Amino acid sequence: MTPKTDASALRGDAPPQPRATGTVDALVGDPEPGNGIGEATGKAILIGEHSVVYGHPAIALPITSIAARAEAAATSRASRIDSELFHGPLDAAPARLLPTVTAVRTALASAGAPDARLHVRIHSDIPSERGVGSSAAVAAAVVTAVSGALGRDLDPDERFALIQDAERAAHGAPSGLDARAVCAPGPIWFRRGSVEPITVGTALHFVVADSGVRGRTREAVGAVRSLRESSPEVFDRAVGALAELTAQARADISHGDLDGLGSAMDAAHRHLGTLGVGDPALDHLAAAARAAGAAGAKLTGGGRGGCVIALAHDPEHAATVVRRMRTAGAPAAWTTHMEVA
Repeated sequence: MTPKTDASALRGDAPPQPRATGTVDALVGDPEPGNGIGEATGKAILIGEHSVVYGHPAIALPITSIAARAEAAATSRASRIDSELFHGPLDAAPARLLPTVTAVRTALASAGAPDARLHVRIHSDIPSERGVGSSAAVAAAVVTAVSGALGRDLDPDERFALIQDAERAAHGAPSGLDARAVCAPGPIWFRRGSVEPITVGTALHFVVADSGVRGRTREAVGAVRSLRESSPEVFDRAVGALAELTAQARADISHGDLDGLGSAMDAAHRHLGTLGVGDPALDHLAAAARAAGAAGAKLTGGGRGGCVIALAHDPEHAATVVRRMRTAGAPAAWTTHMEVA
């Protein structure tokens, strides 16, 4: 599967059924027969953030240990939403829930039942404003649940289009990267709006750690744009290097070269710093991961806050990296594992 090119590519578009692993079965309880259920995972950009805005590829992958889940059921009352952010009628939802309301309404309209009344329950343990696909995952879960409650199974393209409608309400002009990645079973290659799956040559074990600092994507994108205008040679070298490292990372994933992949991640982190999107908290967590033996570590997403992604050698080592990054100050850290495929 493959990703798109504009500032929204840093927030993140793909095919397969929204499906998360972990404890999602407990998120909204056991569904009643006939109810619609939707699930989707978090996502991380492995490499290529910022260069993807300028037409180069990026690689993204699902974070399978965090997920959003929604359940939709017919009701005789007015449609309503129950979530951590709001409990009440759909029509009374606050502005911050506009993407979720949009997901419900576009799914109803797409099913030819715009006036159907549904009770939609949502739970997500994906943090917002961290660059890990929170809004896209919730949208994926909701459109799948609402469609299921109306007896409709979405194909990947239909699902993607509905998620994108909700993402436009959240971000304005989403690239599609997030909408693809939160539904993907493994790493995807994204360029200019197209996606394709990446062959995985050996099991991959990643740790994603929250810096505790909200990502400032708009500010970071502006900084890169300013660098392009003020120092075009510096910009061209950094973005060109990121594009080459992304291609190298794809080959390393396919060939099972963990050392090569880790080196590409470390180098990408340095070039992102040159672009001006780094942050001391991100540098600190990346250094902690490397001190714990990670093959590589870098910021993930827009930068200037958000998360760090690190490559571990096996599940046990991933647990060690999690502990080290938590000790270094990460308020949360998650693991995600990609099997050979």
